[in-house]
Amino acid sequence: MDGLELKYVDPNRRRGWFGRAYAAFSATRLGRFISAKLVWKVDPHLLRATRGRVGMGLVLPTALLETRGAKTGAVRRNAVIYFHDEGRVTIIASKAGAERHPAWFHNLRAHPEVKFGGIPMRAAVVSDEAERHRLWALADRVFAPYAAYREDASKANRTIPIVQLTVLSTRAVLDTSEE
Repeated sequence: MDGLELKYVDPNRRRGWFGRAYAAFSATRLGRFISAKLVWKVDPHLLRATRGRVGMGLVLPTALLETRGAKTGAVRRNAVIYFHDEGRVTIIASKAGAERHPAWFHNLRAHPEVKFGGIPMRAAVVSDEAERHRLWALADRVFAPYAAYREDASKANRTIPIVQLTVLSTRAVLDTSEE
């Protein structure tokens, strides 16, 4: 896989006190404001520049998701929280419980071949309710504010999508050499 590795994130591992405190702050009004106005904008650049070693998520398991624009086909980069579920990587399209799905979700639905942490993967939206329930229990262990995000999204009549990524062959999915 060209030497690329994604840190394994066990959703059943108990988070340390700092991680829990950081996640709790992320759920506050100030934390959400900082995330939307600063972190979501800076993190993709920081993760790309450091090859995924440093991000503003600090102790949160975060990696760079690269999609192709649904309409333009242009490469789009977003930092997202993730965890592993057996051989798959799971990401949550929460957008902090906003009324609309994040743009990256629309992009990966149009173009399901993505890169995550530099690794070519295929995205699939989880639709089975029993599976979603099981994955939410794991997601909440990784990032407790997801529960509040689900509540906020439901007030806007939005169901937060859960996406699972599976590793593809070593062939390049997104050619980012033009940048």
